[in-house]
Amino acid sequence: MPIVQQGSINTTALVVPDLYVQIVPPQTLVLNGVPTDVVGAVGSASWGPVGQPVVVATMADYASQFGPVIARKYDMGTQVATAVQQGAQNFRCVRVTDGTETAAQTLVQSASPTDFALMLTALYPGTLGNALVATVSAGSRVNTWRLTIALPGLQPELFDNIQGTGAQLWQNMAAAVNSGTSIQRGPSQFVTALAGSGNSVGGAPVIASYDFANGTDGAAGLSAVTLVGNDTLPRRGMYALRGQGCSIALLADADDPTQWSVQAAFGLSEGAYMILTGPSGDSILNAVAVKQSAGLDSYSAKLMFGDWLWWSDQVNGTVRLVSPQGFVAGRLANMSPEQSSLNKQLYGVVGSQKSGSPGSGQATTYASAELGQLLSAGIDVIANPQPGGAYWGVRGGHNSSSNAATNGDNYTRLTNYIAATLSAGMGQYVGQVINADLFRRVRATQLSFLQNMLSQGLLGSPDGSLPFNVVCDATNNPSSRTALGYVQSDAQVQYQAINEKFIVNIEGGQTVEVSRQTLPSGQPV
Repeated sequence: MPIVQQGSINTTALVVPDLYVQIVPPQTLVLNGVPTDVVGAVGSASWGPVGQPVVVATMADYASQFGPVIARKYDMGTQVATAVQQGAQNFRCVRVTDGTETAAQTLVQSASPTDFALMLTALYPGTLGNALVATVSAGSRVNTWRLTIALPGLQPELFDNIQGTGAQLWQNMAAAVNSGTSIQRGPSQFVTALAGSGNSVGGAPVIASYDFANGTDGAAGLSAVTLVGNDTLPRRGMYALRGQGCSIALLADADDPTQWSVQAAFGLSEGAYMILTGPSGDSILNAVAVKQSAGLDSYSAKLMFGDWLWWSDQVNGTVRLVSPQGFVAGRLANMSPEQSSLNKQLYGVVGSQKSGSPGSGQATTYASAELGQLLSAGIDVIANPQPGGAYWGVRGGHNSSSNAATNGDNYTRLTNYIAATLSAGMGQYVGQVINADLFRRVRATQLSFLQNMLSQGLLGSPDGSLPFNVVCDATNNPSSRTALGYVQSDAQVQYQAINEKFIVNIEGGQTVEVSRQTLPSGQPV
């Protein structure tokens, strides 16, 4: 009585009389939506791997991976911090450098130094490595040594009970750092070690603390071009985010208009909503002209006007100007994809270049004509007040497209969400036999996913009618096409529009006659 998987035997050619049990897998796939809260961030840092995406959830995670927020242009931590204040908590961070970065080092000496006995080098380049301290002391056991590596804010690493004398001791100490001493004490996450050579390696270690020095960030020569990076292996900059599932992405402070269209193209290829920014202190007329000359007109990118924001930097104890990218990216990441950033409160903003610096007494706001110029050109802006009250928020909720049918945040994010979900799940049907049952299952899978979106409020229609339809049958799959291995599924999905221009009519006056309809119960309606 064999038990087999369906399709593993030819049931029309059985010879042996027996009971054959076939396990039939579920015939209709169930699609679960892909995450829409993943924010890709590219910028400089004082620690961490270069050109590699790292998962970060909180500012504590960021600090342990990349060091503190730094008050300078192109700082990745600044954008992550402002996004976290809006509720974002799922990042893919990529550090970039200008190629001049160096790793901090220190030399551990023996008791009679004529050459170094142990060279310790920070695991990553950057100025944070200058805060490392290596301490050599007696081990817990007799005739052994202990090496402690400390980095402020993180748990120190202890390599205890290192045995040996002379050159063997230094080799053992280097091996402990590079390979670990046990399952519990693995390799160092702070430094690498190199045992020295020469006369000094025969002496015992000098019990002391050794400070690291000469680590640099490689941030002085950064530009928007550096942040964009290259798309050849090994990928660097923005292109290191390929395949990371980022629904939103930003290049910290990359205000060079020559790189906007490159970012928009990346957003289209990856299904990511790219948050761009104009240069600090820009004028409306210049912003409109520059966007037009840059050739930016795509639903994949959201261009924020160069009215940078005053933000209270708690790490550095200062109030400073930062680009609006992190605020916008964080707010979008903390919303369902059918929503718009329009009229949603932003947190942590204490002023803007337009409104004036904090404490200046200036309180300039945007006129309707100014907002009209920006929004008509496909440029969004953070402003106060909002239609809903006196708070900071995104004033338009638009991307950079000039097409009114596709220029909303909701269009970009919902389209990318649906496309990414279908891409992630529908591939299982490739390689299956083309017949009416396959058409039915393909259609049922998509209808089930769209129905789930409808029940959760991601889809809807003003009149309550069904806002989607899927066709996958013989009508759009003639035999002339299926004979060549093609199967086509056509879906139509109606999105919910965003209430942008709310008109409230009121008629008042002594001569106004009010019409009322009365229900049988006598209650007016």
